[in-house]
Amino acid sequence: MKRITIYDTTLRDGMQGVGVNYSLRDKLLITEKLDDIGIDYIEGGFPLASDKEAAFFSEAQKLRLKHARICAFGSTRKPGKKTDQDPHMQALLAAETPSVTLVGKAWIDHVSQVLETTPEENLAMIFDSIQYLVSRGKEVIFDLEHFFDGYKQNKAYTLEVLQAASQAGSSCLVLCDTNGGCLFNEVTEILHELPQDLAAPFGVHFHDDTGMAVANSLAGVLAGATHVQGTVNGWGERCGNMNLCTFIPDLVLKTTYKTGVNNHLEKLTTLSRFVAEIANIIPDKRQPYVGEAAFSHKAGQHADVIAKAPSLMEHIDASQVGNRRKIILSELAGKSTIIKKLSRYGRFDKDSQVVSSLITTLKERETAGYEYEAAEASFDILVRKSLDLYTPLLELNNYHLESYKTWEIPSKTIGRIFLQSHGKQIMGAGVGIGPVETLDAALRDALTPFHSFIKNISLTDYKVRVLEPERAAAAKVRVFITSTDHTRSWDTVGVNQNIIEASWEAIIDSFEYYYNNFVLIGGDQSINQDK
Repeated sequence: MKRITIYDTTLRDGMQGVGVNYSLRDKLLITEKLDDIGIDYIEGGFPLASDKEAAFFSEAQKLRLKHARICAFGSTRKPGKKTDQDPHMQALLAAETPSVTLVGKAWIDHVSQVLETTPEENLAMIFDSIQYLVSRGKEVIFDLEHFFDGYKQNKAYTLEVLQAASQAGSSCLVLCDTNGGCLFNEVTEILHELPQDLAAPFGVHFHDDTGMAVANSLAGVLAGATHVQGTVNGWGERCGNMNLCTFIPDLVLKTTYKTGVNNHLEKLTTLSRFVAEIANIIPDKRQPYVGEAAFSHKAGQHADVIAKAPSLMEHIDASQVGNRRKIILSELAGKSTIIKKLSRYGRFDKDSQVVSSLITTLKERETAGYEYEAAEASFDILVRKSLDLYTPLLELNNYHLESYKTWEIPSKTIGRIFLQSHGKQIMGAGVGIGPVETLDAALRDALTPFHSFIKNISLTDYKVRVLEPERAAAAKVRVFITSTDHTRSWDTVGVNQNIIEASWEAIIDSFEYYYNNFVLIGGDQSINQDK
């Protein structure tokens, strides 16, 4: 079984993506996660770029990594410079990493137009830089920037670059499609033309501007590459880099190649979402393998097949990559979907009155604008009400909110709420900037003295979707809220022309869901009967 080295550049190339940025602490946390899953090389960044980048390498030395090797990244010496006086070379040595990734020009147009030097000097720069670092005990991985474009324009010169890097002592020659414009057939043809007398193995590094980065990387492996570079979630310059979260399971589950991730593949979904959380980017639900939708089924017919034989509708078991199957509730849902959702409450068949009633309710409410595929906690409330398993937490009497602004003073909202809970009349008050924040504060103020579990619940996400844009300011809106007790998360939905009322629905469903599913299981120990 052939071993493929996985090289991660999330912390350098990935950070060049739009909207992606990491603090020093973020980079260290991600490094530990990458090591934990079995990544072979972690490119830490360009130490000459900033103080933060330089600090990463000193801090990374304190990490107790079990598997991965940290790489500093930099370019060859500058034209006309001596290697021992070049700031790039010195920065790479100062990083004190066992491995160094060096990038050099493989496209002759870049040599003349970007470096503004001669082809001969570029070859000397590559040879001198690699040899210099190798002589100082560094493993040097050499990235041939724009290799494929250079090869297509001037094959002879690009091969000279390849030979120079090989002869200088590079441990791996990484062929880069830096512009991301190559197609699968071009990559395959070029790689099969490579000379067989190279002293070092070759690797590949693809960008995704044609949507082919994963396919091209697989083509590279099939053509003999033993080293593959990419980023978590495929982030990177322009359209991104090759997505390791797709490539790795493709390689591990669909071929006979071996990687360091083989025995840790079930951690892949967690890694993907962890990196997204650190970057404060909403995870791509439709991402293969690790996306929330990757094993989600919406059509009733699909759900029916899943209930009988999952392998007939899913290409792998979701647990292999740490993901999970999700049967989505929607107006397309059939009876099999509803039965699956009801299974936690008992055995039901397709002729059950409850099943028929829930399908009717689901379709009516989706017509009104509700969407339960992303708000299963709200659907659970509907189920409990249908089965007479619902215990209300409260009954609203009224709430009152007043927003005001004076001159340049920031706006404020004050609110009061009156409700009943377990036979007690309760009042709460809150002050905030926006009305939803204030309503939530007033509700918590009223409930917390009697239900201490409210303190455990935090709102982590709030989304608003306009459903009838043609009605302008009078449009109906749909509000999604994600809540957590810091152990589990759940989602709820509310719909109304009044955004505050829609938010109220979603907030109340969140509290009611937690109350019915977790607090009442062992009796409501959180109720203070003395109040």
